Amino acid sequence: MALVRLATARTLYGSPFRCLSSGSQLRRWPQIRAFSATMSPPSTAVVYEHHGPPDSVTRLIELPPVEVKENDVCVKMLAAPINPSDINRIEGVYPVRPQVPAVGGYEGVGEVHCLGSAVKGLSPGDWVIPSPPSSGTWQTYFVKEQSVWHKINKEVPMEYASTITVNPLTALRMLEDFVNLNPGDAIVQNGATSIVGQCIIQLARIRGIHSINIIRDRIGSDEVKEKLKGLGADDVFTESQLDVKNVKGLLANLPEPALGFNCVGGNSATLVLKFLRQGGTMVTYGGMSKKPVTASTSSFIFKSRSFLEGILAAEMDEFR
Repeated sequence: MALVRLATARTLYGSPFRCLSSGSQLRRWPQIRAFSATMSPPSTAVVYEHHGPPDSVTRLIELPPVEVKENDVCVKMLAAPINPSDINRIEGVYPVRPQVPAVGGYEGVGEVHCLGSAVKGLSPGDWVIPSPPSSGTWQTYFVKEQSVWHKINKEVPMEYASTITVNPLTALRMLEDFVNLNPGDAIVQNGATSIVGQCIIQLARIRGIHSINIIRDRIGSDEVKEKLKGLGADDVFTESQLDVKNVKGLLANLPEPALGFNCVGGNSATLVLKFLRQGGTMVTYGGMSKKPVTASTSSFIFKSRSFLEGILAAEMDEFR
């Protein structure tokens, strides 16, 4: 840990900070005592100074130490995921994004390295996550006020802890916020192999809600289907399997879905709409194909459907 020593004419009693490793003995001058400002270690970070393709605009740099103030927590980041929204922020196309230059990343898990004197309820070595998510997690050491950090159980697998704040809560809110679902109801979604999609499958199963899942055609699709069914999916279809006149004929004994989730757009979104019952709701929370959401004329004329679309990240901060 780096320490900055400044002479002060005031008599100071003890260090205002608690850290994992202690600093060296402070030199004493006649009638004065040295003042130590606790600094974070230097941090290795993925940064971007302007928007564009991530492989072109990001670079790995060393950031200098920063002061750990009395209400701050310095965290050694252990793991931070790369979400599609992280890429979109770097590209400059995501509506909620930090000012550049910026450090990448929006969630993750870390270990408390040192604390400011006013911090209560945390200790060095605790595992914490930024909640609500906070930009800048793609660095080795991260200093933020205590209000940003939420202590978690260290027995949680690291890969789960690092991804808990964005995708699982997105899945939970979409299941709860748009349609009043009851046990025995059904939902349909594309992008079922995404983390959000897998969370929706598991949450729906716990609540007794059937899930119909659409995946893209790929090598090994049979193995993917079995994996999703192991999580609780009732049915899994590739997009080519749904190239039929009446997709609802594939539902067997499942009810027509009241709620659909679209994170792909294009034809995949149209397939979600085809499954929905009259008066059903489709929520759009992504557009990975970068193609517009389209609906057939018959959907508008003969069925009363509600289209709810938008990016949920900003609205979810209050929930978190």
